[in-house]
Amino acid sequence: MTQLPDNKKITVIFRIEAGCLGPQGANHVVDFSGVAQQKLAARFPDFIKWDVSPRDDKNLPELDYGIGSRLLTRDQAQRYLAALDTPIDDLEQQVFDHLPQLIDQYFGR
Repeated sequence: MTQLPDNKKITVIFRIEAGCLGPQGANHVVDFSGVAQQKLAARFPDFIKWDVSPRDDKNLPELDYGIGSRLLTRDQAQRYLAALDTPIDDLEQQVFDHLPQLIDQYFGR
């Protein structure tokens, strides 16, 4: 696949809950988010930009999608990713399946 210019890449906004990092997660979630963003940047670099941050507002979903400064609905993101032969359900499953590995790497397990 040809690499898309940054302004055409879909942004995957991944909000990490402190609780997934254990009882002291609140002390680590900001640093972990930065590390996770660097690690995830290697996944689908041709068409995804990752934005990983703590999930401070529980009203916001764990995953959101956007292009540029515009948020996309899940249906819009699904159509965009389908055009890139990447089913959104598969992408989301890969993210959540990879999270325990990222946590283990962060804590040096």
